[in-house]
Formats: sequence, structure tokens, C-alpha cells
Amino acid sequence: MNDTAIDYAAVFQALPGAVALLTPELVYADANREFLRVSGRKREQLIGRHLFEVFPDNSGDGAANGMRNLEASLHRVLDTGERESMALQRYDVESVERPGEWDERYWSPVNAPVHGPDGSVVLLVHRVEEVTELIRARGRRGAGGNGARHGIRSRVLEAELYTRARELQELNERLRLAHAREREVALALQEAMLPAGRQVGHHRAAVRYRPAVGALNVCGDWYDLVDLVGGNRLGVSVGDVVGHGLEAAGVMGQLRSALSATSRVAAGPAEALNVLGRYAHVVDGAESATAVTTFIDFDHRTITYSSAGHPPPVLVHADGRVEFLDRATDPPLDARPTPVRRPQARTSYDSGATLALYTDGLVERRHEDIDTGLARLADALARHRKADPEPLADAVLLELLPPGGATDDTALVIVRL
Repeated sequence: MNDTAIDYAAVFQALPGAVALLTPELVYADANREFLRVSGRKREQLIGRHLFEVFPDNSGDGAANGMRNLEASLHRVLDTGERESMALQRYDVESVERPGEWDERYWSPVNAPVHGPDGSVVLLVHRVEEVTELIRARGRRGAGGNGARHGIRSRVLEAELYTRARELQELNERLRLAHAREREVALALQEAMLPAGRQVGHHRAAVRYRPAVGALNVCGDWYDLVDLVGGNRLGVSVGDVVGHGLEAAGVMGQLRSALSATSRVAAGPAEALNVLGRYAHVVDGAESATAVTTFIDFDHRTITYSSAGHPPPVLVHADGRVEFLDRATDPPLDARPTPVRRPQARTSYDSGATLALYTDGLVERRHEDIDTGLARLADALARHRKADPEPLADAVLLELLPPGGATDDTALVIVRL
């Protein structure tokens, strides 16, 4: 049976669990039969109405904070695009027949996103399992006769479990806020340390930096452009520090600054990486960091380059021919206990060529050979090679990054030669 033969609307209605679909504005778009049953509402009482209009908060009972918790969870799913299972919630439901009267109800909710073609969240799947009877049954168990004492202990246990569930959810929320603050600080640090466009000088170039998706995935990717001493020359570098968060961002800043300074006085890119490797040896967190640097001589139309374990730059010639600059690749920084002089190579180009340097977040995908990603990059650069660097950079990112965002940081530098 193929997909076209499946009636997914019928499948949705037949799901054994209580499931509703909400718009990003938290308006009911659909609900299956089980959701209508457990909620005690008819379809016309739900569809097109706001969630909290149908199920308002029990403001008369300060112990019930289910609405506030649910709203926060749904907005987190909208913001992060990630599924979230909530702790046990007490969410009282107002009687339809007797307005103002509330039934004490307990629920175990799960909220999940539905992504559109552009990666944005277009719907929310809200699944609930009611556990009210389970809690009441446990409270009644042994409540009579000789089991009265056991019944009291059981109710105390249920209340304790409910309290611990609420505390766990509050702790999770504090952790989310702490991670979000760390991400904001790391991104601000990265933005402050990465060079602005004015450092490109009169050269036609574009730079892009895209942080990874997720509050814990701020990494240490970086780029640099340096006007070199002597002649019409430009140094272009990118690098990648292993790790996440503020520590990786701090190491990134140290390595970028060191290579930027070294490139201004080094005889070539290999010497610049030699010095950077010695410096990385005394920087905690710089182990296995990678970098590639290119010295562009616009007067002689040559590119001299050297790589420390980094994916190769791509040179797209004016006629569309693609050349990977991979003839001077060595292990990552600080990979050898005793420093060894790094190799460098040189290639030439004609006017109108394009040079692209990038980090692995642009080309690497899980369960996919990196050569596939490199071929995809080469194809995109060749097809858009006549575009100016700014729109060219945007086109490459649009074609190569997943719709929902990459799981690793991505840096991209494009220079028109």
C-alpha cells in the first residue's frame, strides 16, 4: 500500500490517544474522537476557538497552575521546534452544564511541532492522557476498614508525587532559562570577536555566520579577513574549535586573534599555521581545532594556502571549473606532540573567479559521506558563480543548510577574485 491510498484523516480520528491540533496562535484546528470524549466537549465547541477560551484557568484554586504550565510548554515548542513531554499536571475543567463548577482533573501532556517546508512550526500536536481516575483509585485503595491508614498514606504519597512533578517542571524551566542566557552571551561574544565587513577593504567579499539550532549548540566556528603587508594581498581564514558554549567561543576568539596577528608578519600561510599550532598547544580547549588560511595575491593572481585538518577551500574559475584546494592538508592544530613544519601549495586563477572558505557545518550531514556535501557545495557555487558575493552567499546557505537549521555552526566566506 502506498501513501496515496491511506486516509490520514481517518487514521487521525481512529488514534487511541487523545490528540488535538493547534495553530501557532493556540487555536484548535482539529481534534480526534478520543480528545472530544476525554475533554467532554463537542467538535463545534473546540474548532476555531482559542485553547484557553475553551479550557480557562480555575482562578478560584491557587493550587491548579496547569494552564500556565501548558501555555509555557506550547510556546517553547513553537520557539525551539522541539517536542516536549510535560510533568504530571493538575488542570481543572469547568463543567459545561454547570458553569462555575470545576472538576479536579490530572493530565499527562505531550506537545510536538509540525514543521512546514521552510522549517517553521505550522501546527502543534497536543496529546493528553488523563490520569485522574488512576490517582483517585489509588487514593481510595484501602481507604475503608483496616486499610484506612493505608488510604491516608496513599493520598499523601499521591500529593507528594504531584508536588515533586511540579518542582521538576519548575527546575527544568530554570535550566532552560540558564541555557538560553548562556547561548545569548556566547552569540554576543562570537559576534563581537568576528570581524566586521569594513575589514575586507575594497575587495568584493561576503561573510556569513549561522549558529547551530538548539540552546546548547553554540560552537566555536570563526572566520577572518586580513589586509596583508606588501602588495595587493588579502589573507582569508576559517577555523573550527571542538566543543560548545562559552568555552568554545572563548577559545575561538583566542585562536582567531592569534592567526590574524601572525598572518600580518608571516612569510606564508604555512608559517602562520605553524605559529598558531604552537600557540594552540598552551590554550586549554584548543585540542583538535582545525583551520585553513589562504593568502590571495591580486596582482599576480595566485592563491597560496595551507590547511590544518580543515575542509578544503573551493576555487570556482570564471569558466565554471571547480578546484578544491587540497594539496596542502595536515593534521589539526596541536595534533602532534612535536611541531612539524606544515605544507603549503599555490594555485593561479583568472579574473572573475570565486574563492569560498567554510566550516564543516555547511557540508556534513549525519549518515552521509562528506564527499556528497562537497559535491553539493561545488555545484551550488558553480551555478551561482556570476552572482555578486552577497547574493551568492545567501544562495549557497539556502541550498545547503537544512530547512530547520543546521545542527552545527556554519561559517562561510566568499571572495570575488
